[in-house]
Parts: sequence; C-alpha cells; structure tokens
Amino acid sequence: MNKKQKNMLLRIIVSTIMLVALNYYLPEDAPINSFVRLALYLVPYLIVGHDILQKAFKGIKHGQVFDENFLMAVATLGALCLAVYNTNDYTEAIAVMLFYQTGELFQGYAVGKSRRSIGELMDIRPDYANIENSETGELEQVDPDELEVGSVIVVQAGEKIPIDGIILEGSSSLNTSALTGESVPRDVKAGDEVISGCINLNGLLKIKTTREFGESTASKILDLVENASSRKSKSENFITKFARVYTPAVCISALALAVVPPLVNLLVLSNAPEWGQWIYRALTFLVISCPCALVISIPLSFFAGLGGASRAGILVKGSNYLETLSQVKCVVFDKTGTLTKGVFDVSAVHPDEDKSSEFHDEIISHMHNHEHHEHHNHAGGLSDEELLHLTAHVERYSTHPIASSLRKAYPNEADDCVIENVEELSGYGIKALVNGDEVCVGNFRMMDELGIKWHECHKTGTVIHVAINGQYAGHVIISDVAKNHAKEAISELKAAGVERVVMLTGDAKPVAQEVAANLGIAEFHAELLPGGKVMEVERLLAYYKQHKGKLAFVGDGINDAPVLSRADVGVAMGAMGSDAAIEAADVVLMDDDPLKVAKAIKIAKKCMRIVYQNIYFSIGVKLLCLLLGALGIANMWLAVFADVGVMLLAVLNAIRVLFVKNI
Repeated sequence: MNKKQKNMLLRIIVSTIMLVALNYYLPEDAPINSFVRLALYLVPYLIVGHDILQKAFKGIKHGQVFDENFLMAVATLGALCLAVYNTNDYTEAIAVMLFYQTGELFQGYAVGKSRRSIGELMDIRPDYANIENSETGELEQVDPDELEVGSVIVVQAGEKIPIDGIILEGSSSLNTSALTGESVPRDVKAGDEVISGCINLNGLLKIKTTREFGESTASKILDLVENASSRKSKSENFITKFARVYTPAVCISALALAVVPPLVNLLVLSNAPEWGQWIYRALTFLVISCPCALVISIPLSFFAGLGGASRAGILVKGSNYLETLSQVKCVVFDKTGTLTKGVFDVSAVHPDEDKSSEFHDEIISHMHNHEHHEHHNHAGGLSDEELLHLTAHVERYSTHPIASSLRKAYPNEADDCVIENVEELSGYGIKALVNGDEVCVGNFRMMDELGIKWHECHKTGTVIHVAINGQYAGHVIISDVAKNHAKEAISELKAAGVERVVMLTGDAKPVAQEVAANLGIAEFHAELLPGGKVMEVERLLAYYKQHKGKLAFVGDGINDAPVLSRADVGVAMGAMGSDAAIEAADVVLMDDDPLKVAKAIKIAKKCMRIVYQNIYFSIGVKLLCLLLGALGIANMWLAVFADVGVMLLAVLNAIRVLFVKNI
C-alpha cells in the first residue's frame, strides 16, 4: 500500500469513528440547533470526501462535468440539504461517501497490484554500466546511453547486464526470470551472447557491447510494455463510448425525476408537489447510476491480464491482442526453432563417388590444409571431412541454424582458404567461390535451378546438397530435435479450445511428416519457400474469416516477420534479443517454450471471461436498481450497494486475472 492509499485508509477510519460517535451522542431528537448539527456532521464528511468535491469542481471548471466525482458530489450534498430540510439524518450522505472512498481504495490497490506485476518487468531497466579506467584499473559507473557499440563493460555479481553484447572474459549464471518468467538460471561463458535485463548471479563478466543502449533488448521490451495500454480492445472502446452517452443521459433523467412528477402533481392533479420526496429519489437515482463498475473494472481487467501475462514471460502489445487471442481457432507453427530446437546436428555425410573424382585433384590442390589428402575415400572422390570442409566454408557467414551446425561439425573451417563472392539465395541456399572454385550449398530446388542432377537419400533428415563447379559432389544430412514440451504444447492447445494446429516448413516432406507424427499434428505443409508460408497463412485466414475465428502464427521471429505481421495475431517465440520478433509480432514469448502459446491463449480467455462477467453483472444490477430508485423502492443504502458494492465486486473479480501461475 502506497502513501496515498495509507492516507485514504486513515481518513476512512477517522471519519467512520467520528460518524459512529456523533450518532451515539447526538440522536435525532437531541436538543441541538440544526445548523450546529450540520456543522458537526460536515467534519467527517469533508475529512473523507473533500478530494471528491475538489475533483468535481475542477471537472466543472474544465468543462468535464459528467463523471463519477460530479455524480457523488451532487448526490451527497443533496442528501445533506434534504437532511437539513426534512429528516435531520446526515448518516446516509456520509455513509455513501465513506463506502465510495472504500471502493476507490480497493480499486487503487487492485491497479497497484497489476502495476507492480508489470513493474517487476520494468526492473530490467539498468541504472548504470561499469567501465574500467585504463589508467587506474578501477571501475567507473557511466550512463548506459553514453556507451558506443564495441565498448567493453564489466558486470559484477548481482548487477544487471545494461546492454546487449558478447562475453569476452568470465563465466557465470544469469537470472532471466524478469524476461522469461522462468526461475532456472542460464549458464554463460566467454563467446556467448548476452542480453540486457538479465542479472549476473555470481562471476565477473567482461562484455563487448554489440548495440547502443536505445536499441538493446531491455529498451525495446520496456517500450513495448509502456505502449501496450494505448492499443485498446473493442470492449474497452465500447465502455468508453457507453460512458460518454450514459452519464449525461442519467443526469438528465435524474433532473426530470426531480422536477416532472412534482409539477404533474401540482399542475395536472392539483395535489401537493412533494418536492422533497422526488428530489430524494432523484439523488438516489444519481448515486445508483454512477458507472464506476464498468468504467473502472473493464480496463482494469485488461490491465491485470497484461500484467499477469508479463509475469509469465509473455509480452502482449495491447489489450486488443488479448481479445484476439481469446478468439483463436487455428494456430500455425513454423517448424524450425519453434517446435524443434533449431539446433541441427550432422547425422550423415555422403560424398558422391561417381562424380567427385572428376574435380577432386583440382579442388584439393587449392586447399591449404593438406591433411585432407590423407583422408579422401578409396574411389578418389572427396572424403566425408573434405565435403564438410567445403560446406562449412560456404556457410561461414550465414546466421541460419543449419549453417551453425555445419560449422560445429567442422570447427576448423576458418583456415586460410580464400572465400569470395558469398551470395545467400533465400529459400534455396548459398553459393561462394572457395579458392576460385564455385561451391553451391543448398536444397534440391537450388540443384534444380542450376540444372544439376542430385541424389535422394535413404536417411530421414534435412538434406543439404553440395555442387562444385556445376558438378554434384554429394550431400550432408542434418537432423533437428523436437523441443521438450512441443508434444505437450499441441495437446494443451487442443485443451484450450484451439480447433486446428498446422505446421509449416521448408523441409522435405519426409522430414516434416516424421516431426508432425511425433508431435501429434494432423496437418502440415512442407517444402515451402518464405512466400509459400505467406500464401498458406492467407488461405487459412480467408477460411477463418468466413467461419468467425482468428488465426495465430507462431514463429521464431527472425525469418518469419512477413507471416507474423499478416496473421490475426503473430506470436514470436524465443525472442530474447530478436529485433524482428519484437517489431513484427503482437505477442512476444521471452523464452523458447512452445507450451507458453497455450498459456497465452488461456490467459486471454480468462481475461475476456472476466470482462464479460463484469459487463453483464454491472449493467444488469444497475438497470434493476435504477428502476427501483425511480419507483421510490430503493433508498440511499441500496444506492450505495448498486454503486460501490458492484464496483468492489467487479474490481475484485478483475484482480483474478493476475493469478496465472497454474492456469
């Protein structure tokens, strides 16, 4: 509870004690001047309600009359005037203000709780960066904004990593919970990439920065979270428009209720006008009509949903995307890096013995690492190691997961061979000159495009074909492994109400078929170029537009930006440090666990369920109590329940969205 809330609680307690004391020592029949009685009761009223009166006055001054502060001020001041005029009972007016402020206190606590959940994420913002003084060797704290790319910073145990970079020296464990929602530390060592916002748990790290502070992961994520509230859902927009029309309407209705019936009594029926009775009904009508429950609880429900999701390592860019997620009927996964680890291993190397001997002497004569001569195969063709040597050379500068697996299989690729004219062909492969010889490494489409006859392989896996100077040299088999929770994620999606799960991949059909069968995915589309993935998503979007459902696309956020942007809701997975993911996706999962996709949908559905509960409950109770108030059946106490009670129940219901741990 913050200072403002503690002050409010103290005012409520003091005002309640004073009201109880006054009612005990000054009963209605006590022989005391009515104006003195009013002055005594005004003390607890002003203690608890002076800020409401101030806000109402400021609203009138700035032309923003019709809000809950105005309604409460008019209703309670009117009730005080009626007490002077008629009943001598000031309790109702003060009690209404007390209950209203109690409701405001609960609302403030609820908002604070959801803000704190997002605030935990905001803790990733670093306050400083350490640099080493070249003369004294001592550490100096500087503003991270001042550091340029390539600066060397020092991160001590317990400190946040301020800027993305690569570890030069040291090893440690990093706490990534603020980003991923997971408590398991991540072990890092020299050569590993690290991102801002993680906490260094033990060792001393020297890090070479790879980005400016404003472009670092922490800055981008904070910007995403801070702007999330600006993207409102249809439900929030409806409530805003509803309140603009509703509040003036009830004010006019209350005025009519106070004036029209007495005038009808007086002028038409020739009866006593009974002004006091009808003014009391109008004031009761005003208190009942206050739209606090709707105006407060609906945005709070979405805010709590965004906060609860962020605590689970799921960043949603706005409440509109929460609403869309709740309507998802089809989830489309990219395979590599999403359902599978994207960490490929070379499982087989098959040089082509028929053709490789034709260029063997020529290509080998250019290789500076002469040990390959001793290991070539018996037919005079390339050996396994020589074929890997060439493929690793060509893939040296590629960022694709397949390239890293080839380099891992042949760690000595960075020798003194001359690599020139490297050209990456999206959806096909890479070609380059290795010591003057043209080497092409890619899929079967690349071989077909070049008019090179290639061979099928009996092993299941991604086949990487290699050609040298237009001649087929063989192929390398790469195998990917499904993620630990991938199969469970598919079953959880179905349990969450998703009707259709589709897998898209550029891999060969046998590879895709094997992965889909292992994970329990009935529908998949293989051998797709990047444009083919967009076409498949467009086809599915057209179908679900007719069948009133939404489509979510889940990708790794690096190569899938066009599809992430096109889907009803794009979900980027494993997006720590990926600019493309944060920019293109609507939902960003801060780790690479596919199970979080189902969790995001469940959080969204829970949020929308609570939003609709609050809408139906608030409007239903309001309409009933307004009718009772207009008929004179409801008094101020029922008005208090209709206003503050409904608001409290709706706010407490909204807080439930925060609890998503076991969802």
